Amino acid sequence: MSKFTDLPISKEVLQSISKMGYEKPTEVQEKTIPIVAEGSDIIAQAQTGTGKTAAFGIPLIDKVNTNEKKIQALILVPTRELAIQVARELKDIGKTKKAFVLAVYGGKSIYHQIKFLKKGNDVIVVGTPGRVKDLIDRGYLKLNNVKHFVLDEADRMLDMGFIEDIEYIMSKLPKEKQILLFSATMPNEIKKLAEEFLSEDYKTVKIAPEKVTVDRIKQIAYRVDNKNKFSTFMDVLQKTMGKKSIVFTQTKLMADEVAEKLQEAGFNASAIHGDFSQAKRERTLKNFRTGKLDILVATDVAARGLDIKGVETVYNYELPQDVESYVHRIGRTGRAGKEGVAISFFTPSEDSQFQRILKITKANIELINLSDKPFNKPQNKRKRRFVRR
Repeated sequence: MSKFTDLPISKEVLQSISKMGYEKPTEVQEKTIPIVAEGSDIIAQAQTGTGKTAAFGIPLIDKVNTNEKKIQALILVPTRELAIQVARELKDIGKTKKAFVLAVYGGKSIYHQIKFLKKGNDVIVVGTPGRVKDLIDRGYLKLNNVKHFVLDEADRMLDMGFIEDIEYIMSKLPKEKQILLFSATMPNEIKKLAEEFLSEDYKTVKIAPEKVTVDRIKQIAYRVDNKNKFSTFMDVLQKTMGKKSIVFTQTKLMADEVAEKLQEAGFNASAIHGDFSQAKRERTLKNFRTGKLDILVATDVAARGLDIKGVETVYNYELPQDVESYVHRIGRTGRAGKEGVAISFFTPSEDSQFQRILKITKANIELINLSDKPFNKPQNKRKRRFVRR
């Protein structure tokens, strides 16, 4: 595997991703960044959790001119959660270059987003199809200077009934542009989109889903009411903690909060995330690898690409937003022929997330329900088309 310094990345962006804690490029980053950097269209088959946001985000940040206060890149994603997540990561990647990134999505005041568009500082817009189309129709989102267009998780957008919006948005883009299409699967509709909109000489990248020997990983899930979540986590941790344990959270703030509470309770724990200096990050990792630190509290982004061996137990203090990230997390344990343990905690409001994990992974997860609210097992439902928002 190469290093980021081996890839066509500017010193400014290398500085930013170093501060974020990126150590080595993932497979999709290693294969995709050179292709995007050279200006080719690309269709990449890659799962969530493989590092694909940085795969297109790193070269995009390098390509945009931050002195030219015009929207030069548009990224379409299926959900508001992903829009926020992608925009946040792009802001971190573009921190040294001072790249302005705006997320636009339904469920939040459109006038607030219009206000930011009117300022004219943003060079990259990340948005959901419905809100992007609405802003185009109102005349506030101008695409005439867009040189790079990314369609992220294209198959999910098709499942959600966004195909017409996508085609409409793509028809409004300038003729000369670079298109980057990312999808976990390649149904015929995706191939048709590629044939219609991508250049004839587009490149393809295919990343095999990460294989995890789940038969060596004992999976347990505690369903708890929110008020009892941390105390239950502490009880379980005391009984199950191995020599090396990783606790996963969704945000940097929660990673800090959980790590601080663990330290107050006497655990040898530390958070790790992109706000750490490179020196502090390396010191934390060294302490964890050498056994001076027992528990690492990390977000998915911080833990991605880390070379850590001997992790006995993984805790999902918060469930990830997608199933691929769940598989990626629990795959941190049960490696090199050893058995591992993955323990998750979720509240009744997260039932649908847990049901999705059960349904797609078909994993034998032992459920311990400590909540008074009934838990309904997932049922096979007919697919419904989502109303555009």
